[in-house]
Amino acid sequence: MKYEKAQDILPSNIIEILQDYIEGGYIYIPKKNKKSWGENTNTKNELKKRNEEILIKYSGGKSVKDLANEYYLTESSIRRIIRSLKK
Repeated sequence: MKYEKAQDILPSNIIEILQDYIEGGYIYIPKKNKKSWGENTNTKNELKKRNEEILIKYSGGKSVKDLANEYYLTESSIRRIIRSLKK
């Protein structure tokens, strides 16, 4: 995020309107098209693949406790993953 001087990029009438709300402070202006979590990296796809592997191993007979140890997750997290993928 980079800072810009308002007087360099905004018309003076807009600056006057903004000064009615905030004077001498900072305003964050969000992007119009914000990407959702995981879109910039491959993390979302990697987690989906991991979760599918967990379901396959669980369906193959591996216990929740073994899966929790293998993936360094809590047993409740493993159960949540299995429940969400069974739907």
